[in-house]
Amino acid sequence: MNKNRAIQLAKNKDSYGITFNAMASPCEVIIQSSDKQLSAELGNIIATEVWRIEDKFSRYNQHSACGVINNNAGHSVSIDEETYLLLNFAEQCYQLSDGLFDISSGVLRKVWSFNGTQASEGNSDNFPTVEQVKQNLTLVGWRKITFDQNQISLVKGMEIDFGGIGKEYAVDRAIILAKQLTNNPVLVNLGGDLAVTCPRTNNEPWQVAIEHPDSDKNHTNYVDMIVSLKTGALATSGDARRFVIHNGKRYSHILNAKTGWPINEAPRSITVVAPQCIQAGILATLALLQGSHAEQFLVDQDIKFWARR
Repeated sequence: MNKNRAIQLAKNKDSYGITFNAMASPCEVIIQSSDKQLSAELGNIIATEVWRIEDKFSRYNQHSACGVINNNAGHSVSIDEETYLLLNFAEQCYQLSDGLFDISSGVLRKVWSFNGTQASEGNSDNFPTVEQVKQNLTLVGWRKITFDQNQISLVKGMEIDFGGIGKEYAVDRAIILAKQLTNNPVLVNLGGDLAVTCPRTNNEPWQVAIEHPDSDKNHTNYVDMIVSLKTGALATSGDARRFVIHNGKRYSHILNAKTGWPINEAPRSITVVAPQCIQAGILATLALLQGSHAEQFLVDQDIKFWARR
């Protein structure tokens, strides 16, 4: 658990902004209200819930539900209803993607390092061999996992990683809590994955900036995209910060769970709008896993999206 947790509250023209850090991301809550006490209470409730989810499902925390499951691979581990529901959702994602999305594929990070550096435009020291990927791939496979409402059992050496769905789940939980506390318009943004409770005053949409995948290069041609959002959620998936260069070729951190290798010919980023953030996030990720067919996959889902190549 991170002890250095703090919440900042700032007054804007017609709203309050609450900022904090969680899940390795800058987080923001905006409430359209002039009530400082209400805003502070909302910020505290949401930040506390996001930190709770981070502590419970982070693979970096040995004492989290995820950590305990991974540390006891080979044995049955008791789970609660919340963990069961996330596992159930992960199984649905596995089925929908025909096995391309698999939360047991996180073990591949032992051979892959997507640090986002150009490695002087040359080779990366962290690039795995075919044999290394092949060896780790033996520990990947959702069908090797057994679970029900009370317990889960992994094959010895296997791991699970909720990183592909955890942040989006936290956004949706935050929105539920915000609606329970206030009818004021609220936006929750956890590192670019966000949702709103309702339109702004006078039915005005929220204006959301979507960062260009290369915006950190300070190039004038890289312009952020502005999206209007009245209801629902928005999530972006891509390789803007997480990639590796090897022999001049860029490899995305989006891995094919069947092969253990990065997906080829996928867009640099995909942004999806959906009723819930966990839906938007998984659709964006599933689209990237389709590689060159990413856009067609989303067209077939009849969902609003933006793709950048």
